[in-house]
Amino acid sequence: MCTPTRRLILIISVALLAMLSGCSIMGKSKPTPIPEMLIPTPPEDTQAIPTQARNHATGFHIPPQVALPRDTRSRFGFGVPLGPVSQYDTTPLGAGWYLDWQVEVTPEHPGKLKFVQMIRVHGKEFRPDRGTIVQAAEQNPGSLWLIGNEPDVLWQDWSPPEEYARVYHELYHLLKKHDPTCRVAIAGVSQPTPLRLEYLDAILDAYRSEYGEKMPVDVWNVHAFILREEKGSWGVGIPPGLDVTQGFLYDIQDHDNMATFREQIVRFRQWMEKHGEQGKPLIVSEYGILMPREYGFSQERVKKFMYRTFDYFLTAADWDIGYPADDYRLVQRWCWYSLSDTRYPTGNLFDPGTHQITPLGKAFGEYLTSILR
Repeated sequence: MCTPTRRLILIISVALLAMLSGCSIMGKSKPTPIPEMLIPTPPEDTQAIPTQARNHATGFHIPPQVALPRDTRSRFGFGVPLGPVSQYDTTPLGAGWYLDWQVEVTPEHPGKLKFVQMIRVHGKEFRPDRGTIVQAAEQNPGSLWLIGNEPDVLWQDWSPPEEYARVYHELYHLLKKHDPTCRVAIAGVSQPTPLRLEYLDAILDAYRSEYGEKMPVDVWNVHAFILREEKGSWGVGIPPGLDVTQGFLYDIQDHDNMATFREQIVRFRQWMEKHGEQGKPLIVSEYGILMPREYGFSQERVKKFMYRTFDYFLTAADWDIGYPADDYRLVQRWCWYSLSDTRYPTGNLFDPGTHQITPLGKAFGEYLTSILR
């Protein structure tokens, strides 16, 4: 979801969801209130939730015979909901890039971190204004631009397919005019389920219908959360334009299920291949653990999930669906949620109050140190 200030543990009624249907654009990176429907209400017996993840590895598992890419470090990224990034000494992480869900004319690059731009959209609207976007494009040539953040989710960049297609067209050509070297990525949907892929199909169809050509996408982008798809329930709800009431009814403990996680990435790459897009890179611009510790997601459990996803991203390849220019790997970059957040702190790499690195942040850096030495 490159989404971020998210999901506090409160009991939210369906009535609140209805009230939010007319909300304006809500960015995760700023203190705009976000509906708490994303997180389910606690089970009555929280002690019954297992404190250990199922089928998780206990350490680094990159097979010695697997050749790591030369640009390994540059693939690791993180989101910055509470910026600026310079408040934190991110050097121990060893990561290569970050985003903050905004457009920055003069982005910070501590430790030579690369910055990824994001234009927020909502229906027919976008922000910031055209002038700021043009200025940022001209002053940061060659940047990667993400057009929107979770347009499939009501409390993020909610956009019906036809409206998103029009906004994307306008912004794509605006960016290419002022920086022909830039790369433009579609917005990341919250998770690559069949329901969300149906929504993306509707966007592609709307674009072709409106402009008579295939939608131009330089870099494909997706989020990789595991959340419930049900109208009026916790999770990410139903994408706009789809007349259904439910999709995958994931439960709380599915949130870090690695079999599901792997299945989602493969599903998206299969979808790309089906649409003739295998020869494009794929980034996962937001993923992590949003569920709170009280639901059984201990720091050790989160670390195991993080390590398993790193292992997977670095090694998962497939001749039939992977990116040919990257030894057929499925994913080229990924972004952990998050560096530091107060609403959804389970995956914090740094403490939002002290700005000191957390045990999870140290584990992040130790992983990179271990595989690169």
